[in-house]
Amino acid sequence: MEKKETPPNFLKSIWRFFATVKLTVAVLLSLAVTSVIGTVIPQNQSSAAYIDAFGEKLFRIFGLLNFFDMYHSWWFQLLLILLTVNVIVCSLDRFPVIWKIVSVKNPPFNVRNFRSDAKKQEFVSKKSPNVLRKIYESFIRQKFRYCRVEGTDNGWCLFGEKGRWTRLGAYIVHLSIIFLLFGGLLGSVFGFEGYVNIPEGETVDSIWLNNRQERHQLDFEIRCEDFDVSFYESGAPKEYRSLITIFEEGQPVFKKNIVVNDPIRFKGINIFQSSYGTDAADTATLDITSRKSGLDYIKKVKIGETIELPEGIGMFSLKKYSRNALFRGHDIGESFLGILRPKDGNPIEVILPTRFPGFDKMRKGELIISIRDYDKRYYTGLQVTHDPGVPVVYIGFIIMILGCFVTLFMSHQRICIETIKTEENSRVMVAGTANKNKLGMQQKIKKITENLQDHS
Repeated sequence: MEKKETPPNFLKSIWRFFATVKLTVAVLLSLAVTSVIGTVIPQNQSSAAYIDAFGEKLFRIFGLLNFFDMYHSWWFQLLLILLTVNVIVCSLDRFPVIWKIVSVKNPPFNVRNFRSDAKKQEFVSKKSPNVLRKIYESFIRQKFRYCRVEGTDNGWCLFGEKGRWTRLGAYIVHLSIIFLLFGGLLGSVFGFEGYVNIPEGETVDSIWLNNRQERHQLDFEIRCEDFDVSFYESGAPKEYRSLITIFEEGQPVFKKNIVVNDPIRFKGINIFQSSYGTDAADTATLDITSRKSGLDYIKKVKIGETIELPEGIGMFSLKKYSRNALFRGHDIGESFLGILRPKDGNPIEVILPTRFPGFDKMRKGELIISIRDYDKRYYTGLQVTHDPGVPVVYIGFIIMILGCFVTLFMSHQRICIETIKTEENSRVMVAGTANKNKLGMQQKIKKITENLQDHS
């Protein structure tokens, strides 16, 4: 008669899969590889930057694999979940054995194990075993949390123990790893990172998410009350700061001046000062000089407006403003573009850079036009981030420090003192064991032996 094969227990198979160290190694190696990818490939850049760096074909492949925002990708989150479950299952799988040692009320002792210790200490005392018992028991109870005495045929044995709970140090470290992984998972799933440009005097309630071209709605409003920037003599920005107000339900609830590396932290969201710029100007004050008469004229004109030029030369209209105008392939910075219509002649396109007042002299026209002033309106560029896993990660680090301290610097120590009655004296043996730092335990046994001899 054929025996029916028992089908494998599906749950046990899953448990064994997650309890293996091989899975731990595989996931850790995968995370290491992804970390290298995240370092080599800049994260959350613009599509144009990626196409320029890798080409259109690799850009599409990397995009499908979420390499440009990998810390928020589904496969990175899956790796974190796998490692978290793996650590939990491995800990639970091995925990019962350790818990039996930690939770036992009356731990078993075998004096023969201590007698065979090559590092044991021995000496002879002239006092009787009964007298020594009272002295030694009082002394050991001060040093060890657990202490008991057992009688023998020709004397007694005293057993002491402390630090049994330190065997849980590895599990404290495991717990910290779970907190760290869970915190990273929270940040990956529910966290976001984006940016927003806010002109002075305006308010926004949403941001653009990095590398997603998606709007993210905020639970509050951000208003840029004022923006100030100072420059070095070279023209490079020295410092820029924004006066930011946070509104909830139309009411101001928080206000602060922020600069680089001094962010606002509000409801778990960080708002960093990251950049600045100028909005498109719509009005400029022109400085017009006549070559013929040498007279200077000042005219104020809006973009799209046409004005009459002095001395009956013609008409001039301001067409547009550009932050980065090009002239013969060179960037000449902020500039206005205008159209000059002479009384007799064809329209002429005129470029008026704000940084080069004498630029129009090259045209060699009857009038030299330059920008005297224009309405500058700055905007502040803010980086907005939210990582709900940060508090969990901090807790994980604190637990890890505690676990490492317990694991590295504390141990489960056991001591045995045996006293045997001889014809005229008492022979005393002192031995001890520790699950860690055995050399330190040997030194401790020597000191205890010296103290016992002094009391004998």
